[in-house]
Amino acid sequence: MRLKNILYTGMALLSLTACNDYLDVDAPSAYTDEFVFGQKSEINRALNGVYAQALAGDLYGNAFQSTFNLNSDVDIYISSASSHAHNTYRRFDCDDQGGDIYKYWTAAYNLIEYANRFVRGIQNSPLYDTSDSEIMQWLGEAKCLRAMAYHDLVVMFGDVPFTFTPSAEQGSDMIIPVFDRLVIQDSLISDLKSIAPYMSSSNSVTVERCSKEFAQALVARVALTAGGYSLRPDKERPTNYGKMERPANYLDYYKIARAYADSVISSGKHALNQSYRDVFVKECNYTLVNNDDVIFEFPFSKEGNGNTGYSQGPSYSSYEGNTVGVWGECDGGVRLNAFYRFLFRDKDMRREFVNGLWYYSYYTNPDDGTLQDSVYIRNDYSVHCNKWSKLWTDESLALGRDKSGNTGINFPYMRFADVLLMYAEADNEINGRPTEKAIDCLARVHKRAFLDGDPTFVSEASASKEAFQKAVLDERKWEFAGENMRWRDLVRTNTYAEELVYSFLRYHSVGMQNAGSASGFEDAINEHDGRQYIDNMPDRIYYHAYKLDEPITTLGMRVCGPQLYGNVVDNGTLVTTYPNQSLKSLRVYNAYAPATMPVKSYITNFGFKAIAWNHADFYQWGDTDAGLPKDQCKYTFYGYIRSDEGGNIWLIKDGVQTLFPTSIPTAEELPVVRYILPYPNLAIQRSRGAYKNYYGY
Repeated sequence: MRLKNILYTGMALLSLTACNDYLDVDAPSAYTDEFVFGQKSEINRALNGVYAQALAGDLYGNAFQSTFNLNSDVDIYISSASSHAHNTYRRFDCDDQGGDIYKYWTAAYNLIEYANRFVRGIQNSPLYDTSDSEIMQWLGEAKCLRAMAYHDLVVMFGDVPFTFTPSAEQGSDMIIPVFDRLVIQDSLISDLKSIAPYMSSSNSVTVERCSKEFAQALVARVALTAGGYSLRPDKERPTNYGKMERPANYLDYYKIARAYADSVISSGKHALNQSYRDVFVKECNYTLVNNDDVIFEFPFSKEGNGNTGYSQGPSYSSYEGNTVGVWGECDGGVRLNAFYRFLFRDKDMRREFVNGLWYYSYYTNPDDGTLQDSVYIRNDYSVHCNKWSKLWTDESLALGRDKSGNTGINFPYMRFADVLLMYAEADNEINGRPTEKAIDCLARVHKRAFLDGDPTFVSEASASKEAFQKAVLDERKWEFAGENMRWRDLVRTNTYAEELVYSFLRYHSVGMQNAGSASGFEDAINEHDGRQYIDNMPDRIYYHAYKLDEPITTLGMRVCGPQLYGNVVDNGTLVTTYPNQSLKSLRVYNAYAPATMPVKSYITNFGFKAIAWNHADFYQWGDTDAGLPKDQCKYTFYGYIRSDEGGNIWLIKDGVQTLFPTSIPTAEELPVVRYILPYPNLAIQRSRGAYKNYYGY
């Protein structure tokens, strides 16, 4: 039975009563520990209750996927607001009054409290026996969920309150102290190391349960994060944003990361046999695939929790609460940077699949008055993240015309591709050069995305430590869009400030061009991105609607949609076809270069057939009267870099605007990015002054 089908049975054991108010978490207490942990059936039900906490919308069910997936050159939330707001986390401009931050904090500590209670209960159980594989597996699952929650809290908040002790043992007046992030990370690593050998491998548990390989991969992720850079507070001057630092013994953490990533790789329990697209399409169709790319995915419940595929993918409008098709409304609010697709290498199949340039709405058929679906070009400051969508779900599995969120589509928290790239990154850092095994790990991920394997990329990446590090980061950039990875990778490698500057300048420069002038940074952007494009954007894009079974021809050879791993060639461009054969998609021509008029026909078995190509004007982001970019180009990165009504660009350093120079500063000259979030104000109040915000909050 899939875990998601029994999660709520665990809640019967976990009625809630208030405990430590300063954290505002709830503790399970409806049944005595003696009853719950005295029989295996009840222990298993209690574990399901721990999993249920992780699935909350304020945690991994929605917030992790959207609200706290911070802006970068990959993932983005566009904003036209020219002033500060409480909840603008993604553009680095929030404060401790933000409601979403308090909800996430509370949900994370709820999960930790449930896990602490479960771990202590099972360790004190008369059934506890290290030789009992079932008991030890359950203990390992709870420890993994606890480590996952703490890890993400540390990444987002820095030093946080930390304990493995259930609240009932602390007393109602106990204030959990804030620990240094390295102390927390060391504790998580040690805890996971000790339990991993007792856990079941991926061939014994599904990807909806924490396995030995997940525990090992989580050790690698925590260790790599601990060995990387993070924003440290200036406790002598709390108004300062702090300083990016890494521990003096950072290589020790890289060695741990390499060793535990290697344990997963050497086990042979996971592979990259599925195509990149199928990994996510199968999730959209509620298909569990064990022993392949996904190592652990959140087991959401259909119509119960999880907004995966509602927030991502094309938006799909409803009329009076119902859609024309059977899938139900889609929000499509999780978006990708409009320039992300220009940063891929040519022929990368991920580019065509992930970057969505269309959406769906309805219209009234003038002939019979019925509602009909129609597909439209997405001409905007961002594009849809098409990895997941309710629309990729087979009609027989669709939620229904009147449904919106709570899709039950799983979201992958750990993938084998991540493990391979963690090994490659750590090994390169330790050895000062890419070894044969590190190169192979990078190649395994990269080659999956290319029909020809793209051998030149791997060959060039192997030239030096620096080239290989850049190649690994680029590969992660292309591989993990929408998975709340990119900003974390940039933080860990201390490249966030630089990439945010270039992300802002891309929008600013195109807005300036559209307004009738140049920004002066075009050459620098082209050099940074390794291609000439920013001053020659395709301001007209051609497109037409198609269905999967439409035949296409290239060089006189007929190629049908389902061939070429679901890709077709149209006017010389490789185009991904989508799994939904009922709704039309848009075939976009020349989305990556100045557009010429496309060929207007293709060959069928019956001769030539005309294609009706439409066109849309793109990148109309300038105010021609003012000669400036529009507000969306000015303020999307507001808390770090922004421009004003006078055409000036400003960097934000310790809360103060500093004028951006005429040439782009070096990475060392840039101010730090205040990505660290503040402790919620209510948590500070309830700590009776024990907790204090730094970083200028």
